[in-house]
Amino acid sequence: MTTLDRLLEGLRNPAAPLLTYYDERTGERIELSGTTTANWVAKTSNLLVDDLDAGPGTRVRVGLPTHWQSFIWLLSVWNIGAIITDRDADIGVSGPDLVAAETVRLAASLRPLGGPFATPPAGFLDLAVEVPGHGDHFESFDPPTPDTVALDLAGASTTHAELIGSCAPDPRRLLVEPGGTRRDAELIVAACSGGGSLVVVAAATPAAMARIAAQECAAIA
Repeated sequence: MTTLDRLLEGLRNPAAPLLTYYDERTGERIELSGTTTANWVAKTSNLLVDDLDAGPGTRVRVGLPTHWQSFIWLLSVWNIGAIITDRDADIGVSGPDLVAAETVRLAASLRPLGGPFATPPAGFLDLAVEVPGHGDHFESFDPPTPDTVALDLAGASTTHAELIGSCAPDPRRLLVEPGGTRRDAELIVAACSGGGSLVVVAAATPAAMARIAAQECAAIA
């Protein structure tokens, strides 16, 4: 595998959990299998291409905290050959704070189960409204190549092949707290290529992390 659009195709057990998200503030727990993740990625990829005219070279800033939806966006942007960036973006994705300066602006409420905003966000497309109606399968007519840029963060560009080559496949079920975009990108590549999975826990105390690790049989990063 030399391009990131093939990550989900190579999962050893698509029915097994790939992404699990806990929010200790709300009590939310959501678990996505590889198959369900691929479904969300296909829908989001179709939104990007069909509605937003995104494609190879489009620059997307994902301004979401580490969350199951942020991983969907990483995978979707790579799926269409676009670039995850932190500047000079064409498309901006915001959380409920509704902070984005890009021409095309989308927002995720980050409510449990991916629910919509209670009030439509002015100036933004609500992802919970826009994504679900798109198709469950995505076919790229211009797929990325190993030399396609996957990340352009903090002034450093990384191609698909470079990112894959820098991430050792990880077979573990790994418990992590929210972190940066590059770290999250490396985690999902390592998990997908190694047969592992990620358990993300937001707003947790050390005691809560230990409890969830025991419940999930997960190693704490």
